[in-house]
Amino acid sequence: MQSNRMITVIGCHAEGEVGRVITGGVLPPPGDSLFAQREYLRTRDDGLRKFLLYEPRGGAFVHSNLLVPPKSPGADAGFIIMEPTDYPAMSGSNAICVATVLLETGMVAMREPETVLTLDTPGGLITVAAECRDGRCRNVRISNVPCFVAQLDAAVEVAGLGTLVCDIAYGGAFFAIVDAAALGFAVVPDEARELVEMGERIKSAAAAQHPVSHPENPDIHSITFTQFAAALSTDAAGRTIGRNTVVISPGKLDRSPCGTGSSARLSVLHARGQIGLADELISQSVLGTEFHCRIDALCQVGGLPAVSPSVQGRAWITGSHHYSLDPDDPFPQGYTLSDTWYRALD
Repeated sequence: MQSNRMITVIGCHAEGEVGRVITGGVLPPPGDSLFAQREYLRTRDDGLRKFLLYEPRGGAFVHSNLLVPPKSPGADAGFIIMEPTDYPAMSGSNAICVATVLLETGMVAMREPETVLTLDTPGGLITVAAECRDGRCRNVRISNVPCFVAQLDAAVEVAGLGTLVCDIAYGGAFFAIVDAAALGFAVVPDEARELVEMGERIKSAAAAQHPVSHPENPDIHSITFTQFAAALSTDAAGRTIGRNTVVISPGKLDRSPCGTGSSARLSVLHARGQIGLADELISQSVLGTEFHCRIDALCQVGGLPAVSPSVQGRAWITGSHHYSLDPDDPFPQGYTLSDTWYRALD
């Protein structure tokens, strides 16, 4: 078979959210840090993301992670996250997928009953503690980057909806967190299309009306996601449940409970006195899958009060793929259509 490109990818999902891992066929991009490498791809070599995420090789539901050698001393591996419209600085579900693939494929030695790794990301170093048994990752706990509240009770004018109130918080990206029930949502699968449509409108309005940037890296800026958060509840086992769903542009729901979204929500709940240090929050997705979340420590980011959260979840390898480019293929960087992408992308 003649091909102008051949890329090896391990398929994986974390609690329902697809996070494929690129293991071969791509050299590390230039840059002295993971963030610089991410910026190189974003501004100068975006074709790789489109090749793997756009149709016919990908879809609106696909994320991919490029494994690279770490740049930070002491890290075991690095990865750069690619989503349909963006390169997030950090992602909990993708980190869980990456850790699972690294260990279950033998790229990093697995130690039972627990393997501890340090992973380099564009958003900073994270620690991974994977429970391992019989050659498998049974679950993975990610110690996320420091997370903080940018603004509580921010007023947002949204066309057709009037004035809404949202909390703006950073969990590896900036989220506009809104009350699901106040907007008529129970966060169930049948609402998926309506959640996406409203979530994209809210995000655009909130990003325009409330500029934000990370105090230690101003190149991480702008509200990226809308999170619909249901009220906290208690299940029959006495666990605190925080159901949510996050809208990812150009218009899809995170199938998992969203690790960075759960982390941002933890910072808000702590600021409001609803969650304390070491209290566990069971973050549930629209599919009913769970991340077990907690605040492990208090800290500061650029002088702002912050939390160091951790998120535990599971991932499963779904297969291995070799994506190629036929020299006669009329769509070398793929395509999108608004029937499944909500809105078509360039």
